[in-house]
Amino acid sequence: MPADDHAAASTSSLIDQIVREGARKMLAAALQAEVDAYIAAFADVRDEAGRRLVVRNGYHAPRDLLTGAGAIEVKAPRVNDKRIDEATGERRRFSSAILPAWCRKTPQVSEVLPLLYLHGLSSGDFTAALSQFLGSSAGLSASVITRLTESWKAEQRTFGERDLSGVDYVYLWVDGIHVNIRLEEHKLCLLVMIGVRADGRKELVALADGYRESAESWADLLRDAKRRGMRAPVLAIGDGALGFWSALGEVFPQARAQRCWFHKISNVLGAMPKSAHPGAKKALAEIWNAEDKDHAERAVKEFQAAYGAKYPKAVAKVVDDLDELLAFYDYPAEHWVHLRTTNPIESTFATVRHRTKVTKGPGSRAAGLAMAFKLIESAQKRWRAVNAPHLVALVRAGATFVKGKLVERPAESPAIEDQSRAA
Repeated sequence: MPADDHAAASTSSLIDQIVREGARKMLAAALQAEVDAYIAAFADVRDEAGRRLVVRNGYHAPRDLLTGAGAIEVKAPRVNDKRIDEATGERRRFSSAILPAWCRKTPQVSEVLPLLYLHGLSSGDFTAALSQFLGSSAGLSASVITRLTESWKAEQRTFGERDLSGVDYVYLWVDGIHVNIRLEEHKLCLLVMIGVRADGRKELVALADGYRESAESWADLLRDAKRRGMRAPVLAIGDGALGFWSALGEVFPQARAQRCWFHKISNVLGAMPKSAHPGAKKALAEIWNAEDKDHAERAVKEFQAAYGAKYPKAVAKVVDDLDELLAFYDYPAEHWVHLRTTNPIESTFATVRHRTKVTKGPGSRAAGLAMAFKLIESAQKRWRAVNAPHLVALVRAGATFVKGKLVERPAESPAIEDQSRAA
């Protein structure tokens, strides 16, 4: 090792030692102060001979505690509490709020372990991967992660049964994600719904195991959400191939549909030779990225004129779904970037696909569902609200938007009258 690298490594090691020693001393002082306060609170409690019933009694056996600064040795003060609980007849016990008897790692480390597992670290690799980094292998066994996965299943079931009457999802993204199951022949089809609340925040609405994205599976999920109090969304965004749309028409017929442009472009290009792709992509971008709905409709006519004769099937994929493809133009311009694709779901499930690729899929459907739930729950903390979140509540209230802008008095708006004449 070069001299500079060796010096840097020594400095880094010294810093780690100083940090751990400082953490150990601060924790020891905090535990001592906690015990002193407990004993002082019962200083006047004495037995018949006048002896105090709550006193210090040395230290517990040393133990390693995993912290964000690494492993530190802890010697917790011990208390001898001779008082009797009148209700149970048993002796009272001092329990530290700072360092419970069962604690072997800090909450920060406890939160990191499942995240590392979810993002690809095998349960059998935890000891080797983290013991050197943390300075100890205590609490890093594979059984710890196994117990976590069981608790995740319970959390996912609780989430799927929660009351939805107190929330309002104005926009709704939906998609079906297929995941390999290591111990079963058929893939797991995850039906995912992510919504935008009235305050603009994105939130996981539902996650369920469906059957090949069928209309009946989606209908079951929507009916269950409605039974638990969910209101109809104003606009739902999804892939045109989903059985979701017929289910939406059955359960929430008042909701409007927006087809995902990401999927639509892929479908259109699939019906054209590769040589035509560059020009077609540019023409399609003129539609979904137009200045407003009027410009988008003109771009559709230009696309139809340019490619209709040679590739009628490709053009039909746009023309036949035009109302659903251009629905997002009727909402605030600030929201267009969010509403024309199902990107919130696609980007979130990139981590799910990575995790299942590493492990060759979860071992069971229940494990796959729980894993996906925890990954989304983790990702949800980093989701940002939609642009101009204050406009979401106006969308729910039925406000009118023309060319992406709010019309305060629709009955007196010339733009709306022009649209009516054009129709």
